[in-house]
Amino acid sequence: MALVSTHRQDNQAVYVLHTYPFKETSLVVELFTHGFGRVATTAKGARRPRSAMRGMLQSFQPLTATWSGKLELKTLHSLDWAGGLLLLKGEALMCGFYLNELLLRLLPREDSHGALFEYYSITLKTLAFSQDLATTLRRFELKLLQELGYAIPLNNDVNDAPILAEAAYRYEAEHGAIRLSRQINAPQNGIQLAGKTLIDMANDDYTNVQTQQQSKQLMRYLLAHYLGDKPLHTRQLLIDLQGL
Repeated sequence: MALVSTHRQDNQAVYVLHTYPFKETSLVVELFTHGFGRVATTAKGARRPRSAMRGMLQSFQPLTATWSGKLELKTLHSLDWAGGLLLLKGEALMCGFYLNELLLRLLPREDSHGALFEYYSITLKTLAFSQDLATTLRRFELKLLQELGYAIPLNNDVNDAPILAEAAYRYEAEHGAIRLSRQINAPQNGIQLAGKTLIDMANDDYTNVQTQQQSKQLMRYLLAHYLGDKPLHTRQLLIDLQGL
């Protein structure tokens, strides 16, 4: 549900998703906020060497922000630290940028998703301290699509029959799982996978090697469907690194 912006919002919990130059000395700062979703702001003078805000504009750090404005592009007045410094390194850092790109591409502006904000915060901490980066990404990808309202049925097939672990299915975006053994003509689109993979994903269990592989294929397919023709830059980098 979209929110009607008021003139000023003070000390809101935020993360910086992305920044880029604006005019001579300013930056456009894309924020992910707890109460207002994705908010675009301008940080005036933030490119100047002595700008107080310049050092605060770091991704993955919990911050509080104050901004104002009625238009889509708000004015960012201040940023403050809201927690300890979180360090993402190496592949975990690339995973963090991947999460940010997903949010920038899929999250509508000024559409509140407080639960997703909390899960994003948890996921960043997990990336910083966990070795299982691939599973962390799968969980966030699924949570993101579910929180944005996309139906990702995992427990039942398109005929509302319970998913069977031993059965084979083809999963189609916008529809769900179609049991192949019951189809006269198997559909041409989608991803073929085992029922066990869907059951494991529904139970948040990624310990099985086949589930790890097929869940990656499924989420890649679903994200490509909802993202459209423009590919994710960070996704290709992760594939080149470790097939994440």
